[in-house]
Amino acid sequence: MEPRERLKHLRNELDMTLEKFGERLGVGKAAISAIETGKNNLTNQMINSICNISWNGRYVNPEWLRNGEDNDKMFLPTNRNLDIARLTKQLLDEESDSFKNRLISMLSNLSEEEWEFLENKAKELVDGRT
Repeated sequence: MEPRERLKHLRNELDMTLEKFGERLGVGKAAISAIETGKNNLTNQMINSICNISWNGRYVNPEWLRNGEDNDKMFLPTNRNLDIARLTKQLLDEESDSFKNRLISMLSNLSEEEWEFLENKAKELVDGRT
C-alpha cells in the first residue's frame, strides 16, 4: 500500500469526509483529494501535521503512514506518560499565553489541599451535584 492509499485508509477508518479531514489539518478537501489520487505527494510536513493531531484520543503512527511499517499499527499505543509527553510538546509549541499554557501553569502551582479541593469539585460535577 502506498502512502496515499494509507492516507485514504486512515481517513475512512476515522469515518471522515475529505472536507472534515482537511479542516482538521487546515487545508481544503482538494488538497487531501490530490494526495489520495496521487496528483500530489504526501509531504513530511503533512505527515507531521496528521501525526500531531489527536484523532478521537489516538495519534497516527508516522512510520505506518510513511512506509507501511507496523502495518497493523495505524495508531500509536497510548498511555499516561505518552499523553503527558504529547501535551508537553504541544504546550511548548504554543504561545506562552495560550489558555492551555496558563491553565497548566496555574495547576502546577496548586498546593496539596487545593488539588484535593479540585478533585472533590470534579467528582461533584461528574455526579451531577453542585
